[in-house]
Amino acid sequence: MNFMKTTRRVAMSLVAAAAASFATSATAGGHGIDLSGKTVEWVIPFSETGGSAKWANFYAPLLSEALPGQPTVVVKFMPGAGSTKGANWFQEQSFEDSEGTLIFGSSGSTQFPYLLGDPRVRYEYNDWNVVLASGTGGVAYLPPELAGKMDGLDASGLRDTDFIYGSQGATRLDLVPLLAWEMLGLNVEPVFGIKGRGDGRLMFERGEANIDYQTSSSFLKGVTPLVEAGTAVPMMSWGALDADGNIVRDPTFPDMPTFKEVCEATDGCETSGEQWEAWKAFFVAGFPAQKMVFLPAGASEDAIVTYTAAFEAVKARADFAEISSGRLGVYPQMTGDEATGALASATQVPQAAKDFVVGWLKDRYGVSLN
Repeated sequence: MNFMKTTRRVAMSLVAAAAASFATSATAGGHGIDLSGKTVEWVIPFSETGGSAKWANFYAPLLSEALPGQPTVVVKFMPGAGSTKGANWFQEQSFEDSEGTLIFGSSGSTQFPYLLGDPRVRYEYNDWNVVLASGTGGVAYLPPELAGKMDGLDASGLRDTDFIYGSQGATRLDLVPLLAWEMLGLNVEPVFGIKGRGDGRLMFERGEANIDYQTSSSFLKGVTPLVEAGTAVPMMSWGALDADGNIVRDPTFPDMPTFKEVCEATDGCETSGEQWEAWKAFFVAGFPAQKMVFLPAGASEDAIVTYTAAFEAVKARADFAEISSGRLGVYPQMTGDEATGALASATQVPQAAKDFVVGWLKDRYGVSLN
């Protein structure tokens, strides 16, 4: 279906839905703010090549249409230190100065340093105001000549390969794939310091890395063409959670095995015990609520109502499921109480899991967080 025709077709219903949602929310707790003639700056603490960029660029024009006054929404990239640079900057911003025109997009790579007590972290999630939480998944992939070493789901045939992986850092979201590959017995050496997962994909494309993973939005847009061209082969997804908290197949990639399935098929990889529980805890913290949108500390109830209602209007679009599935995948897009709950799950991890990961980071990569 043509996107522009679809947009025109639903324009009137979008405005009506936004107005109705805005009015309902305002009655519930605030009066909203008018952003007519203003520019909303959406800061992303990564480079323009990764999944967070694709997520924000997807939402930005839709948010512009749904906000009162239809302001211009501009995505600004502020990469550095695995996203802690941008997050630290956002912590220092005043809502009063921005008057509702500044929002921030975090990801699991922002959450993990916070969870692990990284000394570079000077931001506090509890100070911010969440207005959207987006779930996602992740996919690991290989060059075809290495994918052929797997025996079905059994990855033990890859153990004689020296892998190179472009990584943002061991305390970022990359710890999920790094720990998974180690559990499978693979020899994966990360090259730390890339600014975004898109840069890792580019290393893979140039032959500088021979294993990679991308979040779902980046995989759909950036890696699917490589799969279609025969230069990349999916290895596994991280999976998704069912209602009981069990890892099941990712709804965006239902034909792809999960890491749990590959682990169960690979001798020496265990899906129980402290290593597995630590991996699962950080997977849960990093992916089911992987990306979130925040207003700064001190945001007014009127501003929170306005942005929450706008994202609810976007989700209520008649064409949202269609246009989002090919860009973001099939995952929950949460507002209100659901977003608040997602934030809690993303920023709270059992102490035993933290202790295991802190010890693993020190032993494996010499990273000390004390």
